[in-house]
Amino acid sequence: MAASSSLFSSSSFQGVMSFQSTKLCASSSNFVYKQPMHLKRSSQNNGTVSCRALEVDKSSSSYSVGKEFQVTDVIEAQQFDRDLLGAIFDVAREMEKIEKKSPGSQILKGYLMATLFYEPSTRTRLSFESAMRRLGGEVLTTENAREFSSAAKGETLEDTIRTVEGYSDIIVMRHFESGAAKRAAATAGIPVINAGDGPGQHPTQALLDVYTIEREIGKLDGIKVALVGDLANGRTVRSLAYLLARYNDVKIYFVSPDVVKMKNDIKDYLTSRNIQWEESADLMEVASKCDVVYQTRIQRERFGERIDLYEEARGKYIVDSRVLEVMQKHAVVMHPLPRLDEITVDVDGDTRAAYFRQAKNGLYIRMALLKLLLVGW
Repeated sequence: MAASSSLFSSSSFQGVMSFQSTKLCASSSNFVYKQPMHLKRSSQNNGTVSCRALEVDKSSSSYSVGKEFQVTDVIEAQQFDRDLLGAIFDVAREMEKIEKKSPGSQILKGYLMATLFYEPSTRTRLSFESAMRRLGGEVLTTENAREFSSAAKGETLEDTIRTVEGYSDIIVMRHFESGAAKRAAATAGIPVINAGDGPGQHPTQALLDVYTIEREIGKLDGIKVALVGDLANGRTVRSLAYLLARYNDVKIYFVSPDVVKMKNDIKDYLTSRNIQWEESADLMEVASKCDVVYQTRIQRERFGERIDLYEEARGKYIVDSRVLEVMQKHAVVMHPLPRLDEITVDVDGDTRAAYFRQAKNGLYIRMALLKLLLVGW
């Protein structure tokens, strides 16, 4: 899309289609689009909602000012093809200019975002709230919805969503159950953004990760990426693998302890997309080949009472100065954060340590998504 200052003027958004005009329907693992909201309500029968497929126009004009965003909820990484990713990244670059030069932006003035976080979060929750406020919107937030909301009294997720949508224009939700975001999207009449659903997916993290790789490496085709650490429970690496599969001549290395290896569904997906992947136990060898070393922590909270398995996995693969020595000069170290001891602090001073720049890029991606979901291109 052609970016211009007029894209973000307040007058550009008057009369733009309502973000409520279409709604995503969750059906098993596939997404189709619900009927426009006014038709959906009139066609309800015994609590069911008719769904229809919508062909998405991939021409460049579909990304021009005033057009609808191509998705109505952000639930999983598979929703995005490379053309749409590129267009979102263009908006993110414009958002970076807004954040640096125009702190008084009013693009989302009059809109309210509700954040429902049933699991702890620092970067995701705060970056979404910062993104909304930097665009002139307001925020309703609950920091620990699992304990400090009616969920603690036994309220269902569906009832919570139906209630919260009455107070807000968009919902950002993190949940401890895989698939919870799909349930929320199927219930809500407003956009829902998946901010992480248990060991399932974290699509906005994957978007900012790919955006960071493009900015740091300068390309996305022909790259080699090492995914390191907890690959069985890590929702970030799952979503990132889906997005990397959109690009050409990519090779992915999986480096992890045996108890947290990447699951077969991701391997099968990559194979179906003709993406090369390889499992390795040698971090040093893999790091010497890769453009990106994407480290993750071993997630204690996913092991339940099996502390023995957690201890077996923890500390096996650490990015330190020795790993930096074998890495290529242009390569980068990334991490979704928070980190424990899997990246030593002496790595922070190396210019190839990209994880704090990566976290900052999350602000621009989330500003872009909020803008696109609420007022379109």
